[in-house]
Amino acid sequence: MKIFWFIPTHGDSRYLGTSHGARVADVNYYRQVAIAADSLGYEGVLLPTGRSCEDSWIVAASLIEATRRLKFLVALRPGLVQPVQSARMAATLDRLSGGRLLVNLVTGGDPEELAGDGLFLSHAERYELSREFLQIWREVLAASHEGEAVDFDGEQLRVKGGKLLYPPIAKPYPPVFFGGSSEEAHDLAAEQVDTYLTWGEPPAAVAAKLADVGARAAAKGRALSYGIRLHVIVRETEDEAWAAAAKLVSHLDESVIATAQAKFSQMDSVGQRRMAELNKGKLNKANVREGLEIAPNLWAGVGLVRGGAGTALVGNPQQVADRIKEYAALGLDNFVLSGYPHLEEAYRFAELVFPLLPLQLQEKLQSPKLTGPFGEIVANHHVPGKLAAAS
Repeated sequence: MKIFWFIPTHGDSRYLGTSHGARVADVNYYRQVAIAADSLGYEGVLLPTGRSCEDSWIVAASLIEATRRLKFLVALRPGLVQPVQSARMAATLDRLSGGRLLVNLVTGGDPEELAGDGLFLSHAERYELSREFLQIWREVLAASHEGEAVDFDGEQLRVKGGKLLYPPIAKPYPPVFFGGSSEEAHDLAAEQVDTYLTWGEPPAAVAAKLADVGARAAAKGRALSYGIRLHVIVRETEDEAWAAAAKLVSHLDESVIATAQAKFSQMDSVGQRRMAELNKGKLNKANVREGLEIAPNLWAGVGLVRGGAGTALVGNPQQVADRIKEYAALGLDNFVLSGYPHLEEAYRFAELVFPLLPLQLQEKLQSPKLTGPFGEIVANHHVPGKLAAAS
């Protein structure tokens, strides 16, 4: 099991859908979140991409020196950068970070945003482009270890003599993550990616997606690893957790929700449509669980105004750990998490939930082991744990 956190390059706040409670999200804040994730033992951090975000590659590069072990899950955007140039960027970031690069293939699901970036392709055409892009990208990086060049002649892309002089540390190339819910997405995952990611749907729906992708991969003689993208709202008691969920959406009004939902409906992303179907654009502030708790401790309230991942695990530490283990039992190894605000929630989740996760992960999180005592010394003399044990 690998637990990832999130760098909020599109902004951070205590409340969704309002500037109230917002904070400046700049390089210093990104470093704070990254250092926290690195120190606490998270496997890595996801850096999002798109019009609403700072550039993920530049932000990742800015965090190399601030961290030691943390991996960077950075976006590949077919059609916005040529595949050989993208491969060169990946090799450089992997080399400069000491082999800490992971990549997240993002085909895009908002035609308006894509048009603004100069990409005018249909959903099916984008997946054909992504297939060719990823094939070139993988082959060029793999060939770089042998100093060889690559030729490719496809429907969308053509390369003659594509070559890298500086290979990545990862062999044959940095691992590729990818999430998508359409038929084309499942085919692409089965054919080329290493880890398939799903957004946080109820366990039965996730199991069905994994079974479909797995069967398609097996038919091609391949086996994938799997992961899930979720938000978390964990507190010491269940009541406190649901109160925090209510507080997160306490400044939302119907007009903000309607505006967001109208935008989501214009997208051609199957995954975004599935997220919207989970929340149905409805919020009852008197009871935020009503209609939005779509499975035990799985809450669709974030997706009322946030695009992409729109569900959160809400509960006390044991409940959240149990839900994570339930997903893990389906075959999920990678958990890409986030929470508001991202700095505080990174600490809260690690402190409350890490001790309840599998022993092998706990041992990894504790290495290298630190000497105690832990906690603030009481009255300049008493170690907190011993004092508690004696009382």
